[in-house]
Amino acid sequence: SVAAICVYPNLVATARAALVGSTVKIASVATGFPSGQFPLDIRLDDVRRAVGEGADEIDMVIRRGAFLAGEYALVADEIARVKEACGAAHLKIILETGELETLDAVRYASDIAIRAAFSTGTLTDGEVFIKTSTGKVTPAATMPVVLVMLEAIRDAFHETNTRIGMKPAGGIRTAKSAIAQLVMVHETLGDAWLSPHLFRFGASTLLNDLLRQIARLTRGGYAARDDFAEA
Repeated sequence: SVAAICVYPNLVATARAALVGSTVKIASVATGFPSGQFPLDIRLDDVRRAVGEGADEIDMVIRRGAFLAGEYALVADEIARVKEACGAAHLKIILETGELETLDAVRYASDIAIRAAFSTGTLTDGEVFIKTSTGKVTPAATMPVVLVMLEAIRDAFHETNTRIGMKPAGGIRTAKSAIAQLVMVHETLGDAWLSPHLFRFGASTLLNDLLRQIARLTRGGYAARDDFAEA
């Protein structure tokens, strides 16, 4: 099964009722998703409401305009405030890498996000993820971008001995491209990260090809792309 289903805050209670007895986590795209441009007090209230309704995880998106304007302290402070508002819920920090312009910027945004999360206190493995994209902007989870983010996670682990999670999302459409990502995770971070606790795919566009691969294994031939409903 999937690791989590991601819904808007007003659907958290509905998802919670539908998933009674399930191991699937409920993630909520709070904080004014996908723009992240709402006033901070509204974004924080969005997070608290989603957690109160039963969200296990919060997906926040950083203010890319502030980052690109060099307002790094502001970006870090907002991440820390959102992390505190999460309470016991885990946090995934979306960088929206397609808008960050350079790999150097992706690395710096990754470092800011990780440091901001640690500024709120001791973290457990997988309590915080960094994530490429909302899925609304391209390019998103390209191999170079994901590698840069994995290296930031590796360096943070060497410094803190705590494992930050990683979620590439946006543009991963085939099982073969997913395998390439998994190989890169293994070579950069090792076996420990090959678990839903520390690594996730944004799988909405990947699902159909996974179903086609399963059909090939069970039927001996590929299904047509339109044999499955579009995700």
